[in-house]
Amino acid sequence: MKKSGYLRRFFSYYKPYKGLFAADVCAAFLISVCDLVYPIITRAVINDFVPNRLLRAFLVCAAALGVIYLIKMGLNYFVIYYGHQLGVRIQGDMRREIFGHMQTLPFSYFDEHKSGSLMSRVLNDLQETAELAHHGPEDFLISILMMAGSFIVLCTVNLPLTLIIFAFIPPMLFFMVKTQNRMGEGFMRSREKVSEINAELSNSIAGIRVTKAFDNRDAEMNKFESRLGDYFDARSFAYRAMGRFYTGMYFMLDLMYLIVLVAAGLYFYNGQINMGDFAAYFLYIGQFIQPVRRFMQFCELFEDGKSGFRRFCEVMDTPSEPERPDAQPVSDLSGDIRFEDVSFRYNGGSNVLSHLDLCIPAGQKIALVGPSGGGKTTLCHLIPRFYDLDGGRITIGGRDIETITRGSLRRGIGIVQQEVFLFTGTIAENIGYADPGASREQIVEAAKKARMHEVIEEMPQGYDTYVGERGVKLSGGQKQRIAIARIFLKNPQILILDEATSALDNITEYQLQQALDELCVGRTTIVVAHRLSTVRNADEILVLTDTGVAERGSHEELLSRGGLYSEIYNTQFA
Repeated sequence: MKKSGYLRRFFSYYKPYKGLFAADVCAAFLISVCDLVYPIITRAVINDFVPNRLLRAFLVCAAALGVIYLIKMGLNYFVIYYGHQLGVRIQGDMRREIFGHMQTLPFSYFDEHKSGSLMSRVLNDLQETAELAHHGPEDFLISILMMAGSFIVLCTVNLPLTLIIFAFIPPMLFFMVKTQNRMGEGFMRSREKVSEINAELSNSIAGIRVTKAFDNRDAEMNKFESRLGDYFDARSFAYRAMGRFYTGMYFMLDLMYLIVLVAAGLYFYNGQINMGDFAAYFLYIGQFIQPVRRFMQFCELFEDGKSGFRRFCEVMDTPSEPERPDAQPVSDLSGDIRFEDVSFRYNGGSNVLSHLDLCIPAGQKIALVGPSGGGKTTLCHLIPRFYDLDGGRITIGGRDIETITRGSLRRGIGIVQQEVFLFTGTIAENIGYADPGASREQIVEAAKKARMHEVIEEMPQGYDTYVGERGVKLSGGQKQRIAIARIFLKNPQILILDEATSALDNITEYQLQQALDELCVGRTTIVVAHRLSTVRNADEILVLTDTGVAERGSHEELLSRGGLYSEIYNTQFA
């Protein structure tokens, strides 16, 4: 996207706050006017009031200047307080927008991007963008107004001297443009490295138990040090660009002071200007240099904020999960589930499923077994459209799932996986996640069906027990029961159990199996399992390999055939 495109997009976020933005800009404008008044009064005092002993006029001007400073104080408070409020609100809108957009992105996006890097885009990258939203227009406006106002007043004092001074502007602007882009490149590199550090940190903290188990603190430190080194190099590049930028600009400003001192001194020496004009001229040069320095700070802020906004736009420009124009919400997902010539691959890799034809009768419990890599979990992920097909179609009750809105499709499907994810919060909040409007009684009833109620009641805080990050304060069996309670509360028509009990011990698995059997009643159920003991009571068992469905039938039928299922079964129970 071109720079002008980024600017238009950036300024679109001011629209909801155009009143506050206009007030902030007006206040900044009035501050500039107040600053321009002081040298004018100083010139009059030195040239007229003091030499002519006009005490009354002198006191009136002093009083007027005091009033102006009081007004300026109020304006500065408005700009500082409400200007930052404006920046925070815009930042909040951006964070709300990017977080909401992330909820619509396909699973494949999160397969390719680390969670710590995405967190950095939401939090770190938008911090300087908020500063730019507040200070950017304000600093730019004040700088331009102050420079323009100083130029006009200086021209009234001495035009040739003013033209000499303002001859510095073109080379300064040229130097700014040349060095500013390098500074922006450095800030962009820095942000990328910060996101990598955040990703590494998030990954390391999530795996802290594994690190301690293997006593791999040194290895983790080395990885983190490597990321810090990359960040240091990127930041050094940015600081070198900043050093060249500020060094060059400050040298030009110092040179300008020198030229003013020599030129104005010669003009005063030759009687071409008087003492008041000489003093006023120096004051206005200060007023001119001050906004130049402010403009330099704006350039740094602009490049830093722009780099964060560009990374924000990269996420926002990622397409959401596609929805067909003719897709309609449905409330009934009853009927057979059919895979018709279905093919699928992950991100251009080899086919995981190739021309698969399969029918799962409505209301039946179907088990998927077979060697790893056969596509069992992938098949389950395709039904709720976590991924889109490369070929063929899937139908439920004769209706192509692509003609069903993703939201209504997923609301009708319940999934219990081996890796249960619990949100930071209480047990009640995690069960109620399936239905945010559920009452405490409904949550308790779901926990009873999942054989979890008695366990929860024995806890000190009961349903208000804090589960810790990702449920670390609960056992594996307790987390699985909460996941099952969620599904009871959701009450879906289609149930997918993806290795739901494989990580549990036999006793816990047996206890949970009773809850799962109750959960499956009256629902079309797909069970993925490596433990064949959990699928013997399925209506039909499908042996899935990388070439498709190798065998299908009941437990007894498959054992009697002596094929792959029989081989797997005999290996497990040898």
